[in-house]
Amino acid sequence: MKGSTSTSSTLPCRDSERYGIGHGYEEGFCTLAVRSTGRILRAAGRRGAKKLARSFLPETVVVWHGRAERAAPGGPHGRPVALTFDDGPDELTRAYLEVLERFGARATFFVVGKLCAAHPELVSAIAAGGHELSAHGYTHRRFPGLSRRELREELSGTASLLPPCSGRRPLVRPPHGAVSLWSTLACANAGFTTVLWSHDSGDSCTTRADDVCAAFEDERALEPGAIVLLHEGQPWTLQALPTVLGKLSEAGHDFVTVGELLGG
Repeated sequence: MKGSTSTSSTLPCRDSERYGIGHGYEEGFCTLAVRSTGRILRAAGRRGAKKLARSFLPETVVVWHGRAERAAPGGPHGRPVALTFDDGPDELTRAYLEVLERFGARATFFVVGKLCAAHPELVSAIAAGGHELSAHGYTHRRFPGLSRRELREELSGTASLLPPCSGRRPLVRPPHGAVSLWSTLACANAGFTTVLWSHDSGDSCTTRADDVCAAFEDERALEPGAIVLLHEGQPWTLQALPTVLGKLSEAGHDFVTVGELLGG
């Protein structure tokens, strides 16, 4: 049972992508650490909470950014980034896969369980393209508002539809990017590592391909080890994808999966 009501800080964006670190605890989940930091996190605000979470939560629990030195060493440039696509699979998935194949890019797809159940052929197509498949909830409900049982069902229901992980913990990206300390630790207790992102393409806040491309003009935002947030099912993201991949390739980046970026 949750010890307190979860809260989360939010970004000034469309309701589809929000995240923050809330407070609360569940017995058996690092109880002392959660109790002692909850008030601090609440007072620190979004940026302070994120910094504090990074300082005391291990990478097996939650990550925003990969370590460049842990990435697969086979790339020619040694500047790895992980492109991630949320909210699929859907009718545009094959078109996304075609663009990625054209650039020799692999990515991580955080997929919704009920869509995987409806389109197993698309799950197979993603896997056949050499991409990584990870969970994004079964019903796309926000994790902090779920009970322990509901959250476990969201995790296990989606995982059962995906290829098994080997050699590392399975990954999950919470729907809408919504997290609380309780939900993050509950995912960890269920065996999952929560993956957020270090660079937001902003494609959930626009319907213009030019806006998505503009998010990749500042090379400083994409240090080696970056985890990039993108979405499936959006024609403007699909339209921008060749330009984005071209820019990153020209800048010397290698496209790896999140699992590779984390050393899996």
